[in-house]
Amino acid sequence: MFQNKVLLITGGTGSFGNAVLKRFLHTDHFKEIRIFSRDEKKQDDMRNQLKSEKLKFYIGDVRDYKSIEGAMTGVDYVFHAAALKQVPSCEFFPIEATKTNVFGTQNVIDAAAASMVKKVICLSTDKAAYPINAMGISKALMEKVAIAASRNLTDTTVCLTRYGNVMGSRGSVIPLFLKQIKSGEPITITDPNMTRFLMSLEEAVELVLFAFEHGNQGDLFVNKAPAGTIGNLAHALKELCKANNEIKIIGTRHGEKLYETLCTREEMVKAEDMGNFYRIPADNRDLNYAQYFSEGEQDVSKIEDYHSHNAQQHGVEGMKKLLSNLALIKKEVFGEDVVQYPA
Repeated sequence: MFQNKVLLITGGTGSFGNAVLKRFLHTDHFKEIRIFSRDEKKQDDMRNQLKSEKLKFYIGDVRDYKSIEGAMTGVDYVFHAAALKQVPSCEFFPIEATKTNVFGTQNVIDAAAASMVKKVICLSTDKAAYPINAMGISKALMEKVAIAASRNLTDTTVCLTRYGNVMGSRGSVIPLFLKQIKSGEPITITDPNMTRFLMSLEEAVELVLFAFEHGNQGDLFVNKAPAGTIGNLAHALKELCKANNEIKIIGTRHGEKLYETLCTREEMVKAEDMGNFYRIPADNRDLNYAQYFSEGEQDVSKIEDYHSHNAQQHGVEGMKKLLSNLALIKKEVFGEDVVQYPA
């Protein structure tokens, strides 16, 4: 489906964009991949390192409709990864998170529809399920914006994927732990019993590709990833590095959750099990108020959320196996010559 097609990645210089390039840059899929972002330095680094005629670079910001409109002309598929996603930053600057995550997403969808793009996949986060922080709230509203837009589109299909923290990505805890181990500092943990889903960037790309292939208007896709505690993750990294750093408990950060929820119980009622993935179809009820205020759903009270406390759990040994497959660990811990794209 990607033969001779044009792909646009918003926020394309980030971790997800680099994983997509690693997957497709040297294949016959996509005749052109457009990287859209506001960071000229990262674009220049990527251009100089990859030196590919397939790559085209566009400076712009999803907040600015005109800049994304120009980049969208002639595009077949869109990965919408541009976002403000650091929890503390969004907590202190919620309006900025709203401008990028909510209004920016509307701009991307509007520009895609105007250019007759075939399909747009918007990347969301576990923090959008029962959100308790500004980042999660803005992403939850992003999901609503995408689903609402999908109801009125015929030529452009809009779908969503939702996943938890990606192992080894920028801003994730693994690079921080590695840095602390190498410098001999204590490994700082907010709460050792905190659980997180364990998902690689490659699996994040697979989830998005699955959504491209199977997604209908307004569908939300979730990957069934294993999970584990932050305490076990720190011990697994210590053992892989053969280190004896102290583990220091610093307490939960502002806006941080004890566990990740990927599907709420309301979503699980209508979720379709597709093997390694859940598909949650859009709620396409109209504004018939009785359906919202008078009529309930009995099944909702009988089902549980899908979260990192009740997902398949990995202990220290299981985590070591998962970590050993990450490019970051192969390079930084095992000294393997691994090609790493700029992040």
